[in-house]
Amino acid sequence: MAKGSIEKRGTNTWRLTIDLGYNADGSRNRPRKPITVEDPEILNSKKLLKNYLDDELYNFRKEVESGEYIKPEKMSFEQFVLNEWMENYATDPDNLSPTTLANYERVIHTRLIPEFGHKQLDEIRTLNIVTFLKSLEKPGARRPPKTGKPLTEKQLKKLAEPLDAGTIAYVYRVLKNIFTRATDWQLIKTNPMEGIKKPADKNAREKMIEQRNNPQFYDEEEAQQVVDALYKESRKWRLFILGSMIGGFRRGELNGLEWPFVNFKQDIITIENNIPYTNKGRAVEKDPKSIASYRDVDMPKWYMDELAKYYEEWQREKDFLKDKWEGENRQFVFHNGKGRPYYYQHASKWWGRFCKRHGIRYIKFHGLRHSSGTLLLEDEDEANFDSILMVIQRRLGHARLSTTSDIYVHVTKKVKKRTAGKFDKFAR
Repeated sequence: MAKGSIEKRGTNTWRLTIDLGYNADGSRNRPRKPITVEDPEILNSKKLLKNYLDDELYNFRKEVESGEYIKPEKMSFEQFVLNEWMENYATDPDNLSPTTLANYERVIHTRLIPEFGHKQLDEIRTLNIVTFLKSLEKPGARRPPKTGKPLTEKQLKKLAEPLDAGTIAYVYRVLKNIFTRATDWQLIKTNPMEGIKKPADKNAREKMIEQRNNPQFYDEEEAQQVVDALYKESRKWRLFILGSMIGGFRRGELNGLEWPFVNFKQDIITIENNIPYTNKGRAVEKDPKSIASYRDVDMPKWYMDELAKYYEEWQREKDFLKDKWEGENRQFVFHNGKGRPYYYQHASKWWGRFCKRHGIRYIKFHGLRHSSGTLLLEDEDEANFDSILMVIQRRLGHARLSTTSDIYVHVTKKVKKRTAGKFDKFAR
């Protein structure tokens, strides 16, 4: 069995070495692998650390002796992305959310592996990436939809157009992430993304005009129109939509909300869960977006009263289903009818159909959350602007006040200091 050694390189980094003797040209054949330990529990225990490093060395020796080990300089882009970047970085929800990872994977498999997959990691130059990004700006860069049906005239026309600037910028973002990890892990000496600027959005002015003509939030008059239409829908959906427009909750936060976090005595809803994605039919649960997103939100009394009525309906539905209830011991407030949380995009699709059905100006579901802040800002004097922004920041769970300010400073200079009570006008 080949000899192996462990060498400390930094505060929490080590280098594994397997000694295979000499190559035919007389040089030493010693495959090496860097190891980084992030877990504080392991780092603070000599016994746990020794066991962990010994296990890593054992696995590395098996990999080398079986011929499966690939020297970093010989690793292809595809091998690095699928075996190293994916396993050691991307699948960790602390690094990428499940939704972000799904979007990254789509770019990787449709764009990056076809272009760079076969190339060795250290052979990819800055100019290769520049040329690739420029090619995405040309007509014909779009991928045809995999429908299995003949393309319509509209689809063919769309295929002939260059990619949107936002899509190209997203491809750039994925590439930058991958090569940053490769550089940090010392698999390549220099990052080929250095010196490449993020692709500019050539349609920025047109988008700005579009946003001005179709703002992604509702004013008070439009909000009242939404409320009136919601009273023609089921109580469940009325409460879901108003939870976002009045409570400022994210879609994933409403998907993950359970009854133990609804305080009827104090009219408070507590956010401690988030379902931003569904993978193979199963809800992917994760922590709220940031520390600030863990929050208690005061809700109007009329909303909580109606939520209490819905709870009675919810309980009767659960009792009626008996063995057909699929929620087990979970108590999701908004569920698929059998106790399981909604598919993560279900609410957005329902919202689109609702707007069309009632002739309401459509905004994205996330725009309802922004409308919550807009409604609080209306009709107040300018002197209260900074204080109400802080109230909105806490209510919506923004990690930074600058985020709140950037979103709402352009909406109005009139500020609302009342929060939950401001929505009393919508009570029935």
